[in-house]
Amino acid sequence: MRDPDALIGTELLASRLGEPDLRIYDCTTYLEPPPPGSDEPYVAAPGRHTFEQAHIPGADFLDLQGEFSDPATKLRFMMPAAARLATAFGRHGLGDGNRVVLYSIGTMMWATRFWWMLRSLGFDHAAVLDGGLDKWRAEALPLESGPAQGYAPATFTAKPRPGFFTGSNAVKAALGSPDHVIVNALGPQFHKGLEPSRYGRPGRIPGSVNVAAATLMGPTKELISPAEAEAKFASQGITRDRHVIAYCGGGISATVDLFLLHQLGYDHLTLYDGSMGEWARDPSLPIETD
Repeated sequence: MRDPDALIGTELLASRLGEPDLRIYDCTTYLEPPPPGSDEPYVAAPGRHTFEQAHIPGADFLDLQGEFSDPATKLRFMMPAAARLATAFGRHGLGDGNRVVLYSIGTMMWATRFWWMLRSLGFDHAAVLDGGLDKWRAEALPLESGPAQGYAPATFTAKPRPGFFTGSNAVKAALGSPDHVIVNALGPQFHKGLEPSRYGRPGRIPGSVNVAAATLMGPTKELISPAEAEAKFASQGITRDRHVIAYCGGGISATVDLFLLHQLGYDHLTLYDGSMGEWARDPSLPIETD
């Protein structure tokens, strides 16, 4: 992999617990059904309750929607201003000289979303825990319960990098371009428009290919091998000379695809942050189904 330090195994992390410059964060969010009559696709519920039941010793909790998303839009999980993020990360003790481990429960996508955000801010010392808390618990590694003790506040210096996030206008302009490939990380039934979508109109962005994030993780929640991932991407015409725009429902699961593409050496990568939460609800934007 391009950056072996961006993925950490459970055994190695267990051996590093307690190191003074290490910061560990549970990034879990749950998507719960909206209340009756609501036009929202889901309720973004922070995973603080499961964190307090059990977490990796010393870990803190990050509330993606509550603290690390743009509050000025109804769309969920949208990237906020760099200054807002820098303040939030610093409040949780993430500083310029720290090494960071990110994990989540059930799927790695919440951890890879924070990894992508940190990279967009110029921070390259973050790793995703392979298999997340699921693998950690399966191996009977140490756990603690209760509220987060947190870390001492720190100074996080944001050095934003362009190109990590894009909007609907850029995606629309890329439709049909041989230099671009648009990748849908949702499951094939939603990509094909065969099932109703909680985001609005069923279907996909026209011309997009499908590499579902769920197929990039094995039964133990670990990422599949680089060779397996490379084969999946290549089968969909995703090559290193093309600009990749990844999307999903809310800009979360697509970061699993982007994490692996980065690790495989792909350079032209961007996330359509609004994803189907925006696209499917805008009747001026085209939708394709099978």
